[in-house]
Amino acid sequence: MAPILLVLFGGLPALLRTGQVDPRGWMVPALLLVPATALLRARRGEGAAWWVGVGTVGTVLSCAFLATWRVPGLVSVAWLLAGVLAATVAGLMFRVPAKAGTQFKWSDWVPAFAGTRQMAGLGFALLALAISWFAREHRIEPSPGKRAELEVISGLPLFWRENGVKADAPIITVLRQRFDVRPVDSPLALEKGGAGMLLLAQPRAFSLDEQVALDAWIGKGGKALILADPQLRWPMDWPLGDRRRPPAVTLLAAMIEYWGVRMTPPSSGEQRHFLGDGRVLTIYSAAVFENAGPDCRIVGRGLAARCMVGKGSVTIVADADLIDDRLWLADPAAPLEPAQWTADTPQFVAEALGALLPAGRRWVRSGEALVNALRWAVVVGIFWAALGTVLFRRRAAAPSGLSPPRPDRPEPVKEG
Repeated sequence: MAPILLVLFGGLPALLRTGQVDPRGWMVPALLLVPATALLRARRGEGAAWWVGVGTVGTVLSCAFLATWRVPGLVSVAWLLAGVLAATVAGLMFRVPAKAGTQFKWSDWVPAFAGTRQMAGLGFALLALAISWFAREHRIEPSPGKRAELEVISGLPLFWRENGVKADAPIITVLRQRFDVRPVDSPLALEKGGAGMLLLAQPRAFSLDEQVALDAWIGKGGKALILADPQLRWPMDWPLGDRRRPPAVTLLAAMIEYWGVRMTPPSSGEQRHFLGDGRVLTIYSAAVFENAGPDCRIVGRGLAARCMVGKGSVTIVADADLIDDRLWLADPAAPLEPAQWTADTPQFVAEALGALLPAGRRWVRSGEALVNALRWAVVVGIFWAALGTVLFRRRAAAPSGLSPPRPDRPEPVKEG
């Protein structure tokens, strides 16, 4: 039972760090099966060692399913099975003394690490470690060939820091792997730029000419993602009223209603918003859409609206805080590593602009769901361990109904 629980709880730090539930996160803790399997083989037999390996996989997968209520990905499950198999075989190769621990003697332990079989065990242990390394999700690499052009208009600090240093925000770093990103100051420059895609994130106030230019650019076939926040909460050190701060409320509400949708009053606080397909976005004081017109449809359980504007299209999200890396990234220095994402924000933004990023992550539904998942996973592990104890004790016991042979009686010695 102890090896199963050690592996189960060993995978929790990575899960709690990002909220992602991936069986590959338990592969490094599964290396604990190497010594555990060796000891079980010496004390209970080879069958007991395999029993613990199977129970470990079952316990981990039951926790992963109950925490997300989604079946784990086949690729992740295959990697976990390969790692557990290699660790179990490695443990079976070592010959641990059956009475190890009662009285330590180097002479008893030398055979456990000497010989061809033990060298093979070491090789399988290294194989299990290598599998856990290669199973990691790869970082995002730039798309080969020519990339589509993406223009960005925003009042948010996406291309510079508050101290004036030029630096890309993590979301821009990710988008540069799929697009040729170029900041633009005004919609009047869209026609000259020649790009076919636009990210419009909480911009400053537009003049009437700029609004007309934006509507005309989209109507001619442009594709835009608009992040219009009715209550921006992006943390900044600049005082209120500073011209460098982005607008606290969206200034595009009239244009959005002109396209065919209307925003409701914003909610308060940070929320994890699950889309209909299982993806999750972390939003802050976001609004939802209602009363979609004939050219619009509301998606993402009310968070986004997609409208046709002439020959072009626009996706509108009633929140701009969601691209703040503090709401979707565990390690600010690793935006290109999907394993460090805490939400599907980069994938959602890239998809809305017509690009592809790794998808299919499973997320913890809630803190209560995780507690329940761990509780039932422990129950599964205890049941499996108890069943194995009964099974292998019966196998080790002597057959019932047979009495042990009686010792031969010595024949009486006849005196001379």
